[in-house]
Amino acid sequence: VQLQASGGGLVQPGGSLNLSCAASGFAFSLYWMYWVRQVPGKAIEWVSSINSGGHYAAYVDSVKGRFTISRDNANDMLYLEMNDLKPEDTALYYCALEHSGSTRGQGTQVTVSS
Repeated sequence: VQLQASGGGLVQPGGSLNLSCAASGFAFSLYWMYWVRQVPGKAIEWVSSINSGGHYAAYVDSVKGRFTISRDNANDMLYLEMNDLKPEDTALYYCALEHSGSTRGQGTQVTVSS
């Protein structure tokens, strides 16, 4: 299993970023997929989930209305559109195979700061 997240960066509060995750080594289209994030010294936090067909999504309350998860099963890609970013969104973001984030790849850093 390989999960490679990209698209992070430094953005001002209120800004936007689009994260991508390239998946390989498993039957991507059959799996629910997840975005999780982690701040140094804190536990991994679940951010969003999407079902295998891409028709059902769920979000942690703190990002509802600001983040949108999506997927492209033809190309084994997972996405997270992040709008109206806040300083508390600063974290290392990972795509994962579980809600817990236990199977995750290399993350991408998102820093929200003025």
